[in-house]
Amino acid sequence: MRIGFIGLGNMGRHMARHLIQAGHPVTVHDTRPETAADHLALGASWASTPAACVADAELLITMLPNPRIVEEVLLRGGAAEALPEGALWIDMSTSTPAVAGRIAADVLDRRGVRRLDAPVSGMARGAEAGRLQIFVGGDADDFRTCLPVFEAMGDPDKVLHVGPLGAGYTVKLMINLLWFTHLVATSEVLAMGTKAGVDLGVLRSSLLASPAASHFLEQDLLSVLVDGDYDDSFAMVLACKDLGLAVDLGRDLGVATELSALVEQIYRRSKAQHGDLAGEMSPVRLYEALAGREFRLPRPEEALLNPA
Repeated sequence: MRIGFIGLGNMGRHMARHLIQAGHPVTVHDTRPETAADHLALGASWASTPAACVADAELLITMLPNPRIVEEVLLRGGAAEALPEGALWIDMSTSTPAVAGRIAADVLDRRGVRRLDAPVSGMARGAEAGRLQIFVGGDADDFRTCLPVFEAMGDPDKVLHVGPLGAGYTVKLMINLLWFTHLVATSEVLAMGTKAGVDLGVLRSSLLASPAASHFLEQDLLSVLVDGDYDDSFAMVLACKDLGLAVDLGRDLGVATELSALVEQIYRRSKAQHGDLAGEMSPVRLYEALAGREFRLPRPEEALLNPA
């Protein structure tokens, strides 16, 4: 399948590479031409504009930072008008149904271009390994047609058709919202528990043995606890964008968003303190400051050398 791929950032560069290695003819575009060097070495073609990237494509994949840039690329960048009639657009960005619907109404529908929304989870390391979770909204036949493409980038067991157009965007926003909420709640608990004198490792083990256990506490937080890594592969500016989109969606739907809005405020406070490009787990640092200590566990090898 001839693919145009736009957006070679921390996630997109790996996703495009997997498509090339799977044997698809891929044309790539990004605002930074240097990001395409590895793809060209693998046999991809380069396009200097979004329109040129899709001129001969059966499938356009966009992996872009926010809805505004999605709209910029598709409409003002000319990609929507340049797509051949009958082509299919897969937006894998974290965006909104409203933006995609606007693009379809303006250009795609009258040109017979189909579309799927297929945002991803799994962080940059999942993209690098080709093990992303992919949540696809749109026509079931289009989903089946594109399944080999999705499976080249993601874990085949976690490529899910989640409903009609827009459902993929919504599921991804809800996943991010709940994950960020886990981070804030867990950080607050660790700050209180350790400041009250409970050993961090004992507190974590107790939580994991209880009904309050979570995948976040067991797995995701280890990057902070063991390595002091707040995951700068996904920047705070993007995390705050996603939270804003989720809160806006709740308000549009008439769903109260008191907790979600508070999590967004905490993330924005961390962004102001730690910077736009700080890692998405940087709000943990706010609670480390309140506890008066960093949340760190000994590495497994250190624990073996220094048994209790």
